Amino acid sequence: MSTNGRHAETIAVKVEGVERSFGQGNTVVRVLRGIDLTVHAGKLIALYGPSGSGKTTLLNLIGALDYPNEGRIEVNGEAITQWGERRRARFRRRHVGFIFQNATLLPTYTALENIDLALRLPGLGYFERRKRAKSALAAVGLSAWSNHIPDELSGGQRQRITIARALALRPALILADEPTSGLDTTTARRVMALFRGIAEAQQTTFIIVSHDPMIAEIVDTTYDLHDGKLVPRVAQKEQQP
Repeated sequence: MSTNGRHAETIAVKVEGVERSFGQGNTVVRVLRGIDLTVHAGKLIALYGPSGSGKTTLLNLIGALDYPNEGRIEVNGEAITQWGERRRARFRRRHVGFIFQNATLLPTYTALENIDLALRLPGLGYFERRKRAKSALAAVGLSAWSNHIPDELSGGQRQRITIARALALRPALILADEPTSGLDTTTARRVMALFRGIAEAQQTTFIIVSHDPMIAEIVDTTYDLHDGKLVPRVAQKEQQP
């Protein structure tokens, strides 16, 4: 069994010189300008920055939902930027959990069925799907709501189902865009504690985009994205004499 030190040395995500622009001709907007980022397995990192700074764009690139104009992205040692769309889709289904701020839940499916449906994509059997779905709902405190459809749930509960859906996949990498949006402070802290526990137990890597200052207190490393550049944030306690 590997030690924590060995796990910490395993690179889960490596981004090198990534550029992403949108538009054509005189209307080109350079959103990302030579991004470099290395994330080790089992770590939680947070990305902060103003709206429109490119945080979600970077998540989409790392999750193989988009292609960079320049640069290279490796996930678990494989260069995903060199893959075709079919292989990228297979990679997303099996190895990446997505938590989007306004992720869509199927309105006629219950909470349990919404999670079960996502687990069909990687080809899991019925009993394994149900076991994982129920476990994930319990982890986010929604076991009693497993048979409720989205319209019967609050916005915060729907967000927790989205989180449960990603966790049930048990992926190597989870990309979370504002995962605590719509959650009260107590629930948000519980969710982040859950992320920390999963990272330590399963060596799952979390990359989290947020405006929530609480998250910076919990993650391993925080970055600020401004003017297309990613800058590590120096912790307040490190700034004090």
